[in-house]
Amino acid sequence: MPVALLFVAVIALAPAPAGQDSARTRRPPADSSAAQSMSEVRVTAEGSSRRQYRTTRIRSSTRTLTPLREIPQSVTVLGPQVLSDLSLHTMARAMEYVSGITMGQGEGHRDAPTIRGQSTTADFFVDGVRDDAQYLRDSYNVAQIDVLKGANALVFGRGGGGGVINRVMKQAEWTSTHSGRVESGSFGARRFTVDVGQGLTARVAARVNALHEKSGSYRDFVSHERSGVNPTMAVLAGKLLLRAGVEHFVDRRTVDRGLPSANGRPALLDRRMFVGDPEQNRSTMTVDGAHVLAEYDNGRGLTVRTHTRAMQYDKFYRNVFATSAVNPAAAQVTLGAYSTATDRRSVFNQSDLVYTSRRGALRQTLVTGTEFSRQATENVRLTGYFENTSTLRAVPLTGTAAITPVVFRASATDADNHAVANVAALFAQEQVHVGEQVQIVMGVRYDRFAVGVREHRTDAVTQRVDHLLSPRAGVVFTPTRAISMYGSVGASSLPSAGDQFSSLSPSAASLSPEQFRNREVGVKWTPREELELTTAWYRLDRTNSAAPDPGNAALLVQTGAQRTNGVEVGVTGAVLPRWDVVGGVAVQRATILRRTSAARAGATIPLVPRTTLSLWNKVRVTSRASFGAGAVHQGARYAAIDNSVRLPAFTRLDGGLFVTLPRALTVQLHVENALGTRYAATSHGNNNIMPGAPRTFRLSLFAMP
Repeated sequence: MPVALLFVAVIALAPAPAGQDSARTRRPPADSSAAQSMSEVRVTAEGSSRRQYRTTRIRSSTRTLTPLREIPQSVTVLGPQVLSDLSLHTMARAMEYVSGITMGQGEGHRDAPTIRGQSTTADFFVDGVRDDAQYLRDSYNVAQIDVLKGANALVFGRGGGGGVINRVMKQAEWTSTHSGRVESGSFGARRFTVDVGQGLTARVAARVNALHEKSGSYRDFVSHERSGVNPTMAVLAGKLLLRAGVEHFVDRRTVDRGLPSANGRPALLDRRMFVGDPEQNRSTMTVDGAHVLAEYDNGRGLTVRTHTRAMQYDKFYRNVFATSAVNPAAAQVTLGAYSTATDRRSVFNQSDLVYTSRRGALRQTLVTGTEFSRQATENVRLTGYFENTSTLRAVPLTGTAAITPVVFRASATDADNHAVANVAALFAQEQVHVGEQVQIVMGVRYDRFAVGVREHRTDAVTQRVDHLLSPRAGVVFTPTRAISMYGSVGASSLPSAGDQFSSLSPSAASLSPEQFRNREVGVKWTPREELELTTAWYRLDRTNSAAPDPGNAALLVQTGAQRTNGVEVGVTGAVLPRWDVVGGVAVQRATILRRTSAARAGATIPLVPRTTLSLWNKVRVTSRASFGAGAVHQGARYAAIDNSVRLPAFTRLDGGLFVTLPRALTVQLHVENALGTRYAATSHGNNNIMPGAPRTFRLSLFAMP
């Protein structure tokens, strides 16, 4: 650890190379018109994000760099300063500060958010490109996280019924970047990150982000180790900007599925207790990716952009877990087991043409584009047999359960298949400004989604082709520079192959896609330039869901429906020059309107509390010292769709201390759950309930000149 700390200090003290622009512009000095025309916007975005919590504009929602106040939907942006101050290394921690979203347990090995009542594992994106494999993402190479809520298939394609989570990655810039961070904490937490980049010449820039983490847990026998490296480069050739990069990321961990329930509530067991077999419960994920982006700007209102990304995901996990509630009479629980191996290879290409023009009081931006993708996936699932005979085994709750040997082999229903999903899409969007007060956003997208699944055990092939039409429309009214009001409607579809198209039965192949429609009105207010408050009221309807045929239980009909009504309030920025805040509150209700295959009419969607609230405050008390205080609250929620187990409401208090040392070094102390509150954080069904962490300390030293 002393060597690592010294390395961080050396990075911080390293002088900028000769000739480095002291003003930290993100473009090199050049005499080309392209460099001059593209530099102004980029400098503004970088400068503001380093100084404050509020981000003023994003590209994710419209594919054009648009001010947040002109986007007709609810958007939460977690910028670099928020990610750093709150040590938001995981998506689960980050989503605590996004209203309307809760994160599921994900069986202990994947991100599983519920966004406006829609549970998903696939609505993740990287710089607008789909990143839909099942794994736990890290923020080591993330510049900011854009969370866009409501159905928005116009930009992102299929799925995204409740919204999407888009990671904007760090890229090579001509701005000099020399930073590093070493973190240590409770339960053996150890983490090291580095971010080094600069302009190599007036036309070439390079950057490298790297991570290594090896940490334990407040849970017995649980640990994880992850590492990543992500070099990127940028080349400016006249009016053409080229960006490219590769990433290698590995995550190895104990699969921890928490504790079972008892009498309709989380079982009152020691929160350290591991239920399962820590020797068997293992997960390994390897992600290898590469991307190339080319952008041409003629300097007269025409921009052409094409982005190609290739990804390979190699995932394996095996687990032994509780399948029943605690039997109080015998003080035992029933276990089951299975393993899954997934190998996915994805190639995406997105191409956009953006044309801007102005005639008098009318300004317009027309975006047309295409998307082509191919995703090939191998899926193999094996069932665990205790003593090679039974798929279930009752064991006593005595710490780690005493488990007899488990043999993993194929059962008759286990998947062993090869799935291929091909997408060809075309879209068009128009942003029209009528004077200074009215903006209209409207567009439509067409997708041809074709999926085929070959079952290796029977050699049977099941296929389906869907033609998806996704419109979107919104209007923004800005009566003053400080206030904008909007209304919008958007639609999205989820094909019958589901989030992961890991199987496609003949009955499922006969079903049309589920439909999502989001209607929303909202207000965005910037009482001061550094502070933004937002409010949104929405109704999200999910229809065309499968349900048993009343006349023949063996058949399916698409009469199921679900509805989420809600209101969200968010705040980001500086209340006062020395007081920064981020957070929000959401009040929502998500219910089954008409029976589906999964639930009765009237059931409440799991992991959707009636009320969620989060608020983080950072106050600078001197030029070198700041303190932070925050709260995370979630109301009572159900663990599963049958509504038989209820997770109690909880409120968690956090704190932080920030001290700036000489030579651009900062020491940060973060305390999570400062009062040591016992609570159920989340779940994956009724009997995989994750207890919240006890009081946890994280101490970090980082350098950011």
